[in-house]
Amino acid sequence: MDLNDISVTVLTRNGERHLKEVLSALVPFGEVIIYDTESSDRTLEIARRFENAYVVHAPFIGYGPTHNMATASTNNDWVLSINGNELVSEELVKALSEATLDPLAVYSFPRLNYYNGKLIKWCGWHPDRKIKLYNKQQTRFTDDTVHESVMTTGMRIVAFQAPIRRTPYHSMDDFLQKMQSYSSLYAEQNRGRKNSSLPRAWSRSVGAFLRSYFLKGGILGGYEGFVISAFQAHMTYYKYLKLHEVNKKLCLK
Repeated sequence: MDLNDISVTVLTRNGERHLKEVLSALVPFGEVIIYDTESSDRTLEIARRFENAYVVHAPFIGYGPTHNMATASTNNDWVLSINGNELVSEELVKALSEATLDPLAVYSFPRLNYYNGKLIKWCGWHPDRKIKLYNKQQTRFTDDTVHESVMTTGMRIVAFQAPIRRTPYHSMDDFLQKMQSYSSLYAEQNRGRKNSSLPRAWSRSVGAFLRSYFLKGGILGGYEGFVISAFQAHMTYYKYLKLHEVNKKLCLK
């Protein structure tokens, strides 16, 4: 596959921490769309240093819809969707350059997730395989504002072995910011569609911790395993609690 025939989309917002490394790995591709949702740091300054990077400014409208808007900005039919904290490996670039792609297939890649400088093999973070490459004439992302995914109905799913490396969190501040934004988006996406209550929020939270820490091996991950399991429990608690609140407001209208 000629890498000039693959457009890469990168969603960014205040992504200066990773962006130079992310874009350096994408130099072999002909077109990289930086779909930026109101960054106030050095994200745009960094993006402008790369000749194959093109910046599009737009508001954030939820993850699925924003991915689809980024895709609409590309010039090629083949789209590789990369997050601002994901590093495409040299092995993956080589594998794509040697591949013959089928428009009626979507392509998944394993993500290696790191926290605190460690590869996390527990808590449901490993193996972490995501569909990242697709033909926009044949499929698209769902319109889910959170937990979005590429639609696969009627498509063949092909698994590459070359990885993407990802560092989703660096500190507790990162966990807290993600918990705040994701829980709010989840509540808005599901208001009036799912029931919730304080007891349900509590029970789901406890269940999330037990699954992550014990069933998915977080206990083997030491400090990192506990922190990630606790984060998943808190995320679950607040998304169901916020859902309960927005449902109550809906009933009062």
